[in-house]
Amino acid sequence: MAPSRTGSRERYRTQVREEVKKHAWEQIATAGVSALSLNAIAKLVGMSGPALYSYFASRDDLITELIRDAYRSLADTLRAKFDAGADVAALAHALRDWALNDPQRYFLIYGTPTPGYHAPDDTTAISSEIMSVLLEAFAAQPRIGTPTPFDIHLETHGGWAAGHPVPAATLHQALSFWTRLHGVLSLELAGQFAGMEFDPALLFADELSTLLPR
Repeated sequence: MAPSRTGSRERYRTQVREEVKKHAWEQIATAGVSALSLNAIAKLVGMSGPALYSYFASRDDLITELIRDAYRSLADTLRAKFDAGADVAALAHALRDWALNDPQRYFLIYGTPTPGYHAPDDTTAISSEIMSVLLEAFAAQPRIGTPTPFDIHLETHGGWAAGHPVPAATLHQALSFWTRLHGVLSLELAGQFAGMEFDPALLFADELSTLLPR
């Protein structure tokens, strides 16, 4: 049976959208997200600017798609690692490997917000899947130390973790993991350690060790 015209059109549409996103990532890697231009990408894929707008309604629409892809990639990476038996330490190294593999993708979702751009709610939903994996991972390991003032605060301010009935101390552990390791990663990827003559991988590992049971 010959493929339907509708199926062929959808495959072509998907192919064009993927090619557009590939060129968009190349633009971002070269000049940053603020320089993203649909008209320039249209020339690269051999179509007019107005024609490209039938695939992405606006520059923000394209940015949203790139953000969704980035969050989905990281969420799927960590989920697959955890489901295969990875502990918190292994998840941390998976996060670092993911970031180092494509720094511009990392900065698009964890770097400076794009001026004038507001991400839709569904991108937050995808990003929350990443924290869900961390909460599951920390729930499976012993808690560290006695409750802190922030632990007590989280007992009544942990609504962001709805659906994960874990102690406030576990929420605190996951948040500390996220904030401290992202701090090290962001500085490393931005080149802030250049000239300091130490190995950022060792700093990352040392910070990670303080977040794990001893």
